[in-house]
Amino acid sequence: MAKHGKKYLAAAAKVDQNKNYAPAEALALVRETSISKFDATVEVHMRLGVDPRQSDQQVRGVCLMPGGLGKTVRILVFADGEGARTAQEAGADYVINEDEGYAKIRDGWTDFDVAMAVPEVMSKVGRLGKVLGTRGLMPNPKAGTVAPASDIPRLIREARAGRAEFRIDKTSNLHVPIGKASFPADKLTLNFAALMEAVKKARPSGAKGTYIKKIVVTTTMGPGVKVDVNLAQSMESV
Repeated sequence: MAKHGKKYLAAAAKVDQNKNYAPAEALALVRETSISKFDATVEVHMRLGVDPRQSDQQVRGVCLMPGGLGKTVRILVFADGEGARTAQEAGADYVINEDEGYAKIRDGWTDFDVAMAVPEVMSKVGRLGKVLGTRGLMPNPKAGTVAPASDIPRLIREARAGRAEFRIDKTSNLHVPIGKASFPADKLTLNFAALMEAVKKARPSGAKGTYIKKIVVTTTMGPGVKVDVNLAQSMESV
């Protein structure tokens, strides 16, 4: 197991590992204990009471962060004809509408953060599953990234403003960014509340018993801070 440095140990000493903090207190603490030289990402990690091996216990959704995410998002859109023109006019960084573009991605190119598609081209996009799927970049109707051409401008605006997708992993955990350590406390609190609302709405029909079991907030390279689950679930989003 890797040893932590002096900065990390000093930051971790400020966190009571036996305490479940109120959301606002936890967010203030992760900002205070951020030790990276760059503007660290603030992340929320949740342990859910679901079995991801069961089809009726999948958790997936999208959260629009009212405070933004503080990052530059590179957007790619798969579309033909009018859809491609709409995507270009809406400010997509890349528009794939020729075989050359599909071949480039098939060969491993993934220098983008979000991929969207119109339904008409999904038969082509589906063939890129080995590249896009493993990186979490495959457009998906449930995540709202497969939509008619008329909806593409809205999706691009949302992605630029702070659109975070979440999906349960194999160990029943969610990992979602909610902003940067430099954000004012009120922005992080707004984003955290919005995420809690989205995760609650995404509760699958097959979930039994306690849905959200544990919540930890942290920054890149910083110590984790446990959050009181009941208080987090009672937060109100705007």
